Amino acid sequence: MKKFIFFFLILGSLQAQIRLPKLISDGMILQRDAPLTLWGWASPGESIALTLAGKTYKTKTSPQGDWKIQIPAHAADGKAHEISIKGKNQIILKDVYFGDVWLCSGQSNMVHQLDIHDVTYARDIEEANFPLIRQFLVPTIGRLQGPAKDLSGGSWQKAIGENVRPFSAVAYFFAREIHLKYGIPVGIINSSYGGTPIEAWTSEEGLKDFPDFTTTLNKNKDSIYVAETQKAAFTPPRASKDLGMAEKWFSTEYTPKAWRSIQVPGYWEDQGIRNLDGVVWYRKEIQISADASLDAPKLWLGRIVDADEVFINGQKIGGFTYQYPQRRYKVPQNLLKPGKNLIVVKVSNFFGKGGFVPDKPHALILGKDTIDLRGEWKYKVGEVFEPQAPRPMGISVQNQPSSLFNSMIHPFVNFSIKGVLWYQGESNAGRPQIYEKQIRALVADWRRHWPEVPFIHAQLPGFMEYTYLPTESNWAQLREASRRTLDIPRTAMTVNIDLGEWNDIHPDNKLDVGRRMALAARKIAYGDELVYSGPIIQKAQKQGQKIILSFEHIGSALSTADGEEPQEFAVAGSDKKFKWVKATLQGKQILLDISELPEAKYVRYAWADNPVNPNVINSEGLPASPFEIEVN
Repeated sequence: MKKFIFFFLILGSLQAQIRLPKLISDGMILQRDAPLTLWGWASPGESIALTLAGKTYKTKTSPQGDWKIQIPAHAADGKAHEISIKGKNQIILKDVYFGDVWLCSGQSNMVHQLDIHDVTYARDIEEANFPLIRQFLVPTIGRLQGPAKDLSGGSWQKAIGENVRPFSAVAYFFAREIHLKYGIPVGIINSSYGGTPIEAWTSEEGLKDFPDFTTTLNKNKDSIYVAETQKAAFTPPRASKDLGMAEKWFSTEYTPKAWRSIQVPGYWEDQGIRNLDGVVWYRKEIQISADASLDAPKLWLGRIVDADEVFINGQKIGGFTYQYPQRRYKVPQNLLKPGKNLIVVKVSNFFGKGGFVPDKPHALILGKDTIDLRGEWKYKVGEVFEPQAPRPMGISVQNQPSSLFNSMIHPFVNFSIKGVLWYQGESNAGRPQIYEKQIRALVADWRRHWPEVPFIHAQLPGFMEYTYLPTESNWAQLREASRRTLDIPRTAMTVNIDLGEWNDIHPDNKLDVGRRMALAARKIAYGDELVYSGPIIQKAQKQGQKIILSFEHIGSALSTADGEEPQEFAVAGSDKKFKWVKATLQGKQILLDISELPEAKYVRYAWADNPVNPNVINSEGLPASPFEIEVN
């Protein structure tokens, strides 16, 4: 009995302890020049005293045990502060600075860490020495049962050396620009989650004008419905029948028989194999010279659709379970040897084309030497996946309306911020018609918590195959939706149409995205006068057999990135059947020749998933936004 009494006394004591949100912790950056709210929990009616910079602020907890303390604005004084919070216990927060805090959110292109792009940005990682640039990485988790009170984890980390690898690459390059420009600490709250739609980041209140989403929200509040839906959708793990693994095709002792030739890179469906979902094994023997450096070898295999396991000389060195990461493997020491070496790759493909994505590096890096792995490999099918009976769709919690707002935004809506960076949209490309309304709803929703907060969003870059005829495009519609929201006060959009890669939804160039976001921030958040955006269409006027296009954000004049005439302009009449037209530069305007279509009523620029040559730029070298506009 005494043990039980002691246990409950300890439990009661712990419950009475002052507790702080995960975000309010050592090393945090607090927003300068703005009133602040710090908050937490303790026992009901407990007296709380907070001391900062020699001043003490007091309050009492509510009957529910919540407390908040308002703190007046502080300048960014360059000093590390301590904050004491005292009730029945005391917490001392250390290494706290005042600076600018930016909420960086969206999906995978905001998630993508410097570590994923460490080949391109190796020097940036090596030279990172910015103790006053700090990131708080919000754990990725969704929640259906309403807003959470706190985050599930996280801590503030400094941008120093190897510690910078987990930083969002876009957010880091943005923060570095701002930090170097203004000499202030910059805090990044990185709350982003790959593959997620915008509605997941919008609160239930913010989605009230979207009937489909409110219906889903109401269903998801029923835990029995959720459990039954998940149960009905459950697919038992597929029992492996892979001959390659059973017979150890990766082994150096294995003697290959009846293997066929195939080209790498490339998809096997493009090389005589029809509609195969399953496991295909690739093998290649290479020769390494006696004088080659084997100190820190690397194996680059580009992207693989979908999953891979990689073996060298019979030993597994790595693998991924999904298609998007670049396969850049570090080869263990002493595994390679002069002479003959064996590379074997097991590729699993679940739908669509399978194999090695073209136009990516495929090589073995040996110091200054490179062995090109493109060309002929041998392949053999290890398993063919049999079609499975269709099952109901399950519930991906992170993709449900409001689920990420509940768990990854709401817990810190009391925390003052300087602005928002938003890079998202790929997961909404299937419904571009409502994306403009969704952006407007998101901005209004978040501004209920952070009034008039500057909001900078990244327009999607080019992606997928090039098309050489005017075409319809969901990605173009999504870019247009982004452009049309620029009438919202204190918003900006970075144009990134030139930064994409046709074969990668996660382009490597994160530096320029971050820099362009910093340019926009300098204008709408810091008040600098500068050309901060690429050209944005203002109007299209018909004069005789020409259409005159006028733009804003030009600088001194329009030009083209390649010195050629402007490309990617198309016009259409009322039927909206678009045709290419000749375009010419005239100072700050572009003239379209419509002599072959005098009834032209609509103009499009760079209207494709991945336009071939969107070459219009302003005097600062920033690209023009794609658009569709009606002619006056």
